[in-house]
Amino acid sequence: MSADGSSGMAAKRAALLLDTKCTLGEGATWCARTGRFYWTDIEGARLWRHDPSDGRSTYWRMPERLATFALCADPRYLLLGLATHLAFFDLATGETRRIVDVEPGLNTRVNDGRCDRQGRFVFGTKDEGTPLRPVGGFYRLNHDLSLERLPLPAPAISNSIAFSPDGATMYYCDSPTREIRVCDYRADGSVANDRLFTRLTDATGEPDGSTVDRDGGLWNAQWGGRRVVRYGPDGVETERVDVPTAQPSCVALGGPQLGTLYITSARCDLDAAALADDKRAGGVFIAMPGRRGLPEPVFQGAPA
Repeated sequence: MSADGSSGMAAKRAALLLDTKCTLGEGATWCARTGRFYWTDIEGARLWRHDPSDGRSTYWRMPERLATFALCADPRYLLLGLATHLAFFDLATGETRRIVDVEPGLNTRVNDGRCDRQGRFVFGTKDEGTPLRPVGGFYRLNHDLSLERLPLPAPAISNSIAFSPDGATMYYCDSPTREIRVCDYRADGSVANDRLFTRLTDATGEPDGSTVDRDGGLWNAQWGGRRVVRYGPDGVETERVDVPTAQPSCVALGGPQLGTLYITSARCDLDAAALADDKRAGGVFIAMPGRRGLPEPVFQGAPA
């Protein structure tokens, strides 16, 4: 291990794909059905979509900050995790249909989320107060659109939600702790054996959004660390990708063979001097890590 706490292993380097200058890019998601990449600018309240086949990008304005989202079994819709509630979004009309409020009465908002292998949407929240406090929660939206809280520790900033290829393991974190945790995740939805997965050892960075490859490795974007790190199922770092911007935020494996690593990033919290040095902050980056992903699970519920 090097003096700064890093692994010292050779790293691949990501390259800029789209200079979108998102304030808070997040929610990296590859749609294998359409061959398109989706992400959100949370603070910009925009849902973005990029089509690599023709190089075109477009966005939709959201009714409030869009923190996370999921593909749906019905391809006409996305499931939105807006700041205060969950909703269905009609891609053709732009219409949103509210499903349920999330943590009403608390100064929190929805944050990271992914579907489990059974097609239920698992997400967490973050505190919006100062200083940050661990007052949020982790939740699951079931197929019947019922919402339940998972018995996991309350986070200040939920992140890194991902599931092993067989669906039996759930990853998650509370970013300020600089730890990623893991628990057993059963087909009936129950969770057990919550435990430490890995601690970040670099001097800088916090764990942010994650994805899992087909070999069971967890790829984690590390906010403030200029890197994406892959951990094996045992929690040991195996590879890393250097990202030429300060705040990589989320990752997805996409492309025709699911071998392209898409990385979102953010401009928020960077002052004028930092932005002058980090002109591509808020862009989308890509790398070819030599690993392949899995098709993103889709939410199996539907609008009434």
